[in-house]
Amino acid sequence: MFKNREYVSLLVADQDNNSIKSKRSIWRLWNQLSRLQRTLLYIILILGIIISLYILSNIFETENNKLIEKHSPIVEFNNVLPQSYSTKPNSKVDVDNNARQGVVQVVQGVLEHPNNQNVNLKDDAPKYFTGPTNTRQIAVVNAFKHAWKGYKTFAWGHDHLKPISASYSNWFGVGLTIIDSLDTMYIMNLQEEYEEAREWVEQKLTFDIPNDVNLFEITIRVLGGLLSIYHLTSDKMYLDKARDLGERLLPCFNTDSGIPYSDINLRTGLAHAPKWSPDSSTSEVTTIQLEFRDLSRSTGDSRFEEVASKISDHVHELPKKHGLVPIFINALSGKFRQYSTITMGARGDSYYEYLLKQWLQTGKTIDYFRDDYLQAMKGAQEVLMKRTPASNLLFIGELLGSDDNFKPKMDHLTCYLSGTLALGVHNGLPRHHLSIAEDLLTTCYQMYARQPTFLAPEIAYFNLQDKTAADLYVKSGDSHNLLRPEFIESLWYMAEIVPENRTRYQEWGWKIFQAFENFTKVTNGYTSIANVRNIKQTRPLDKMESFFLAETLKYLYLLFRDENQEISLDEYVVNSEAHFIPIKF
Repeated sequence: MFKNREYVSLLVADQDNNSIKSKRSIWRLWNQLSRLQRTLLYIILILGIIISLYILSNIFETENNKLIEKHSPIVEFNNVLPQSYSTKPNSKVDVDNNARQGVVQVVQGVLEHPNNQNVNLKDDAPKYFTGPTNTRQIAVVNAFKHAWKGYKTFAWGHDHLKPISASYSNWFGVGLTIIDSLDTMYIMNLQEEYEEAREWVEQKLTFDIPNDVNLFEITIRVLGGLLSIYHLTSDKMYLDKARDLGERLLPCFNTDSGIPYSDINLRTGLAHAPKWSPDSSTSEVTTIQLEFRDLSRSTGDSRFEEVASKISDHVHELPKKHGLVPIFINALSGKFRQYSTITMGARGDSYYEYLLKQWLQTGKTIDYFRDDYLQAMKGAQEVLMKRTPASNLLFIGELLGSDDNFKPKMDHLTCYLSGTLALGVHNGLPRHHLSIAEDLLTTCYQMYARQPTFLAPEIAYFNLQDKTAADLYVKSGDSHNLLRPEFIESLWYMAEIVPENRTRYQEWGWKIFQAFENFTKVTNGYTSIANVRNIKQTRPLDKMESFFLAETLKYLYLLFRDENQEISLDEYVVNSEAHFIPIKF
């Protein structure tokens, strides 16, 4: 044992001596170097340190860029407009460096916006749009800017512009046109107009006003508009405004039946039936579900979805005729008005639209939405759809009274149905619905094409008796055009779902847009007209509805797009006011 210890001890001492000798040898060698040699070694050492720091800096920068890209929106530059445009319809436009720089500045402006604390880039990044890519889209954007200029000058902060008298009108007193137009401006990439509208909403919009509002109209226009722009921008300010409105509307649902009252005072919360009737319109109480459900899922507050879903459940259980519903329902009894009209036009239309869209919004998980929709379409084919003997035009009439008398009358509002049917086919519903959609679309186009102004009347009647008579005619009291969007809406859906016919549908839409330019454009905007049957006596009505900017121009802009799609029908359902609600469930 002693030897082992001595051996170990000697070994360690030997190592220490070697280390000391090695250090002394290195120091001796260093002292033997000349001053020049030492200087060169110093320079080499310093260069090595600098190169190492540079390499490490690049590594950290690369990793940082990867992190930024992961949490920031991707900006595409493929379709940005240059400073000059081609004049050929639907021609492509090339990209120049100025345009690219413009988009970079826009993105930086959004990210550096003083309110960017409301923008959630991590979980739900803003969606960016490149703006118009062809001359037809440019023409629509110019139309929007013309209308917006008139509104901003003469009606700013009010509901509607009166372009001829250079004044305004109020319905609810909440700046309807501004809120309704937000997502249109954003989709068109109109940054200046969008920013001034956003500023008004943030600083001026209040719902603490002693005004009665219609539950349906304020839901699709204002609540839907706020939710849509919230989802496109991730700006929480809009969601906060939407929640405030939603809470003020909740007293409408305090009925035994669950069917809401149609009107409510936003300040007092006093809800009531419309002044002209004890009943609510069926379409109105069944066309709020998309918005209220989305409000719940965006805020985490289940109350909004619960009250809206209760209506759908209740109406599902009510007896119907061929799956079709009367157009009036009583909030107290929860029953349809006996013998009221059955139509897919006014006061009935969007009930059917929202059956399909609720099914899509809920991930196709609630079967009765789909089943009620399919039953209604089957019933419409059996009792509402007829064809004219002259040109075989398909139209959708109405059933009146206890005897279900058929009336060959179709509202322009009914033209939404082509798009809804096509959307159903796109989501796996019966293929023959597409043939119905195409035939109905042709009829709606004829409602435009057969008028001297190339603008459709509010209502048309169809001939079922005489093969030698015209297919349709218009009564003087129905000959007005309110700048409505329903046919353009269906053109857009059909162009998306049947792309082989896109060019034809774009041509139809372009002719109608030109008619709007020719007969409804005035110095300060666009106006409804009273007579589509006489190009010399259109009789302007001096009103520009908010839906002209929210729907008509938006659908035209989307219809005229090139192949690059920025809005997908698989990602959004579009509410009855053309506001985009994401499919989340």
